[in-house]
Amino acid sequence: MINKTKIAIIFLLIILCIPLNVYAMDVNSNELEINAKSVVLMDANTGTVLYEKNKDEKLPPASVTKIMTLLLVFEALDEGRIKLDDMVTVSENAASMGGSQIFLEPGEQMCVEDLIKSVVIASANDGAVALAEYVGGSEESFVYMMNKRARELGMTNTFFENATGLDDDTSLHLTTAYDIALMSQELLKHEKITDYTTIWMDTVRNGEFGLSNTNKLIRFYRGATGLKTGSTSKAGFCISATAKRDGLHLISVIMGSDTSQIRNATAVKLLDYGFARYEIYNNANTELDPVSVSNGKTDYVNVKHDGYDILIPKGKGSNIEKEIKLNENIKAPLKNGDVVGSIIYKLDGEIIGEDNIYCTESVEKIDFIWYISSVFKKFVLN
Repeated sequence: MINKTKIAIIFLLIILCIPLNVYAMDVNSNELEINAKSVVLMDANTGTVLYEKNKDEKLPPASVTKIMTLLLVFEALDEGRIKLDDMVTVSENAASMGGSQIFLEPGEQMCVEDLIKSVVIASANDGAVALAEYVGGSEESFVYMMNKRARELGMTNTFFENATGLDDDTSLHLTTAYDIALMSQELLKHEKITDYTTIWMDTVRNGEFGLSNTNKLIRFYRGATGLKTGSTSKAGFCISATAKRDGLHLISVIMGSDTSQIRNATAVKLLDYGFARYEIYNNANTELDPVSVSNGKTDYVNVKHDGYDILIPKGKGSNIEKEIKLNENIKAPLKNGDVVGSIIYKLDGEIIGEDNIYCTESVEKIDFIWYISSVFKKFVLN
């Protein structure tokens, strides 16, 4: 028989999953009922914080730590220091990891890609340490790299003691919801990560060992792209949940929830909040009218802009004004790629962004020989 507590939890989850009315509330950090110690909702494209509660409170992150582990692995892949088909030999240290694991044996070999799958999908601690040792030479060296990278990303309230987030024997392994959002944003720049974080079920060891994603939002939340869950008795239930709709990619970080159900429902609540209130305005890459050039062998130069994505309140796209501002007295010589102006974007009279206008060809400066030649062609050959 279902008891009253279970009924209350089910009712709470139903309420939390209802999309929020975009016009119902003003933006502040107290308007939502948040069942977590700390949360952040961030736009992955711009890093803008859209909602927060205690965003800088230092807390244990559990396996959400592995976002940094994965970031360093993907950076090593991009730099060519390791490859997905490299075979990693498992050390006794890696095989000794408790908690979530794929039960690696000392001396066992597994390719980098299968270890990544194991870490991303099943949150395998043994797989994380095996990767850390392969990239860093030792877990200690890898942890040094983790902390160095955290400083580079501006994660000023973070210190890592291991590559997994296991915290039975740690006292300083702490981070914040905001810092987690920062490293999540950086990891998402490696687009291939979502090839793994969106997998619901998979296998390793030639199909002999099954993996099931610890992030249930991947299956049940529209647009979910990842990213990483975590839980320990110290940390409670944590998640960095990411989702993308219509070009808007959001990061919802939850720390210190009491249960996985409340954690997931809170992540959904924040994501719904973001998608209901914000959108991405895109002014696509387009050719512009040629720009006049003085002292050049041609009178005009072809130009274009890169395109610009801007985070705006939902429904405000029609209010955006674009103003083309060219540099004064554009003179040759010009090189392909030289900036000759900008497009200024305004929303309700306020500047919200700027997009460079640049040359798509080179223009040489007039010289004496060219001038004489052009005069000859004009008056003698015609």
